[in-house]
Amino acid sequence: MMQINDPLYGSFSLESVLVELLQSEPLERLKGVYQGGASPLVHPSWNVTRYDHSLGTMLLVKRLGASVEEQIAALLHDVSHTAFSHVVDYVFDNEQEDYHEKIFEKTVKASTIPSIVKRAGLDWEALLLKQEKWTLLEQAAPELCADRVDYTLRDMYTYGHISLPDAHRFLEQLIVHNGKMYCSNLLAAEWFVETYYKEVIGFFMDPLNVYGNDRLATLLRTALNKKVLQEANFLLRDKDILAKLSQSQDEEIHRLLQQFERPINVELGGESDKHIKTKLRLIDPSILSEGKLVPASQLSEKVATTNKAAKKRWKLEFI
Repeated sequence: MMQINDPLYGSFSLESVLVELLQSEPLERLKGVYQGGASPLVHPSWNVTRYDHSLGTMLLVKRLGASVEEQIAALLHDVSHTAFSHVVDYVFDNEQEDYHEKIFEKTVKASTIPSIVKRAGLDWEALLLKQEKWTLLEQAAPELCADRVDYTLRDMYTYGHISLPDAHRFLEQLIVHNGKMYCSNLLAAEWFVETYYKEVIGFFMDPLNVYGNDRLATLLRTALNKKVLQEANFLLRDKDILAKLSQSQDEEIHRLLQQFERPINVELGGESDKHIKTKLRLIDPSILSEGKLVPASQLSEKVATTNKAAKKRWKLEFI
C-alpha cells in the first residue's frame, strides 16, 4: 500500500495495482509533460503537469466511491498525452483537440500498462477502451466530471485564483447520483461555474498563454517539416523535445527557440497578439432538486448570464 496526500482531496491508501501504475514509465513520463503546453515557457510558475492532474483525477473518483477499475481508468485517462499537451493539436490543426485520444489505444498497447493490469486480474481493453462506462471520470460538457473538476480546481488553486477552503467547501457539496457527479445545491454550482471560467477564459485564453502556444506550435511544425523532429518524438517529455531542438544546427529553429529565452510582453491587439482557436468549453452543472436533475442555468440568472458572456467572448476571439 502507498499513502498519498493531496491538498485538494486529502489522504488515501492506494491498492497495489495503482501503486505499480504510478511507478511505471508511462506515468513517470507525465511528470515531464506540462498541462498548459507552452505555459511554463512563458510563465515558469504555470507548472501543473499531466501527472499531477492524472493522480488528482484518480483521487477524486476514489473520494466519491469509485471502484478500483474506475480509479485505474481515471489514473490512465491522459497517459497518451504528448509533450506540450494540446500544442500538438495546434501543430496538426486538429480543432477537436483529441490527438491524445486518437493514439490512446496504440500508446497503451505498446507500454507496460497491459501487463500491470493483467497481473491484477483485469482486462485492460475492457477497462480502458470503453471509458464511456466510467461515468464519474467522464461526462460530456456542460456537466461535471472528475476530469473537468480536477483540472479546474488544481490549476486555479495552484495559480492562486481560489483558496483551499473554498475548494474543500465545494467538494463537500458534490454528490453522486446514478454513478454521475452533481452539485447538491445552487450555490456550489454557481461557484464552480465562476471558477471554471477563470480557468478556460482567464487562464487558457490569457494572451500570454495563447501567444506561447502559437509560437511553440510554429516552432514544432517547422521542426517537423525540416525533419528535426518526427511525429513519434511527441511521446517524449517536454524537455526531451526542447533538447532535440537545441541540438539542431538549423538557424530558423534556433531563432524560434530564442523567443522563449527572454521576457515576453504581450499586448492585446499588437503584433504579438496571436490567436489559436481553442474549442468552446461551456459548463452548466445539473443540480439534484426534489429528485430531478435541473441545469443550474434554469435556476440561476447568474449562471445563464455567465455562460452567455463566455460564449460571446469565445466568438469575439475566434470567429
